[in-house]
Amino acid sequence: MASILERVDNPQDLKKLSIKEMEQLAAEIRSLIIDTVSNTGGHLATNLGTVELTIALHYCLEMPRDVILWDVGHQAYTHKILTGRKQKFSTLRQAGGISGFPDKDESPYDFFTVGHSSTSISWALGLACGREIKKGEKRKIAVVIGDASLANGMAFEALNHSGHLKKDLIVILNDNELSISPSIGALSRYLNRIVSSPVYNRIRNDIEKLLKHVPWFGFRSLRAAKRLEKGLKNLLVPGMLFEELGFRYFGPISGHDISTIISTLKNVSTLGEPVLIHLLTKKGKGYEQAEKFPSKFHSAAKFEVGTGTMSCAAGQTFTQVFGGKILELAEKDKRIIAITAAMPDGTGLANFSKVFPERFFDTGIAEEHAVGFAAGLAREGLIPVVAIYSTFLQRGFDQIIHDVCLQNLPVIFALDRAGVVSDDGPTHNGVFDLAYLRLIPNIVLMAPSNRDELERMLTLTIRLERPCAIRYPKACVPDFPQDIHGGSEIVLGKSRLLRRGKDAVLLALGSMVAPSLKAAELLLRDDIYLEVIDGRFVKPLDTQMLREKAGNFKVIFTIEDGVVEGGFGSAVCEFIQNNIEHPPLIRNFGLPDKFLKQGKRDALLHRLGLSPVGIAGSVKEFLNTRVFK
Repeated sequence: MASILERVDNPQDLKKLSIKEMEQLAAEIRSLIIDTVSNTGGHLATNLGTVELTIALHYCLEMPRDVILWDVGHQAYTHKILTGRKQKFSTLRQAGGISGFPDKDESPYDFFTVGHSSTSISWALGLACGREIKKGEKRKIAVVIGDASLANGMAFEALNHSGHLKKDLIVILNDNELSISPSIGALSRYLNRIVSSPVYNRIRNDIEKLLKHVPWFGFRSLRAAKRLEKGLKNLLVPGMLFEELGFRYFGPISGHDISTIISTLKNVSTLGEPVLIHLLTKKGKGYEQAEKFPSKFHSAAKFEVGTGTMSCAAGQTFTQVFGGKILELAEKDKRIIAITAAMPDGTGLANFSKVFPERFFDTGIAEEHAVGFAAGLAREGLIPVVAIYSTFLQRGFDQIIHDVCLQNLPVIFALDRAGVVSDDGPTHNGVFDLAYLRLIPNIVLMAPSNRDELERMLTLTIRLERPCAIRYPKACVPDFPQDIHGGSEIVLGKSRLLRRGKDAVLLALGSMVAPSLKAAELLLRDDIYLEVIDGRFVKPLDTQMLREKAGNFKVIFTIEDGVVEGGFGSAVCEFIQNNIEHPPLIRNFGLPDKFLKQGKRDALLHRLGLSPVGIAGSVKEFLNTRVFK
């Protein structure tokens, strides 16, 4: 059979296809996505579930004049394939290739750069209002949002505001969790064909206008008719919540029936008011392994297509160490509660949830609520451990300040995926946590450099009974010797000496400790003796150590895998400049003041000068030009 995909280079090409050809196209796109993600890794299950929906949207809309907003954006692979990026699709999530998420700098078809959930409806309403204020062209605005994202408060706020303003929006709820029986599904499809049809809506609007002109009786009749319509929908359709918020609701319908999706989209696009189409889809559709294990294939590593076997990183990860240690601590202390926001597997809490189901809570995609919820638990004398990716905890910033730190409550934040995160790009790099947490009173902020340090820090946070945050990367734990003075306990606010030197001191934090030790070894070739200290704490700083080193060394280097502005190095600079009469030279190494594109973690760190070779080169150049000359 001739390939349909070869004939489709842009959305306009879809309009030449029959429904049968579009169904074949969907199968070919699924095959391409499976083959590509098996080599690159990526969000597989979500993308396989939205192939037909994406084809139907691009068929009905006039892209790129019209706008499709993808909430989170981890379901937009088909969108990329259909909008001129088919030939580049093999470079998905690779350095210099196409992003795994919509990227406004990559294509005019991507209206926003996105990677966090529940933003789309707010953006859509802003676009709709801006369109009217500017009196611009009447472009259509469609939103695709998943059932998990809809649970976030931002999405509900936007729904409420959109329904109140009555702007022309199409919100598509991609529901891959709920299911309905065949009888209810058939009845719903029949009802939706009626209520979405132009004839029905024209008659409905004409009768409404007529009754509004009939004194007293007309108003009562109109109210009775609306009650009848609402009652029938409430009986037959699970969408009254959206009706109450001001949206016309249509669904649920199959998200894999291209013909039905197209007819529904064409009908509702003429209504000129906010509508919500409820689609039922299957995550991983078309690939048996992803259908059976949708969570495993949500964000997949490279895998073998035939078996679904994924390639794994060699060695134990920080996430695995955290999951094992927090389970061990919880067995000894019944006050420990584990909380995550829709990421039990990704944060290492899957085993905890099985062993202590009554002490485990998954709030869904609701980071703000997760933090506030943890505050309530802590106020009751419990010790909640909130495990959330660094980039997503940004959403709970106000709650960290107001609900936890102002109250000085013993909430422990475990920030997974801190620093540079492979493959997912600027929306997922956890590079701002040191800066945004350091400024908050009462919090303890630390970063482990290896397995033992992470386990010790977790033990310390339980003992401290105050707000604490531990941040660690998506990486395997390195193996290197303990500090030269020995000892197994961590003292609050105390660093540890790993290597003595005489020419300069390097204060390294977290995942930058191991490459700093390797850099010190490389510098011995040039007769440069670098002292290496594991800073451990960003707050409180080891001020005693800083006073000592500022008195003994002409140069202090700091290094971190977070943004330099406001981070660990900034904290060191502030203390030394404000407290040392004759301060040494200070040079901060870290991440630049820009959003980083996707790429492998080690490759990105090397390009940014944060590999052992890069660190050694920067130290050598600085010393040769500023100290040894």
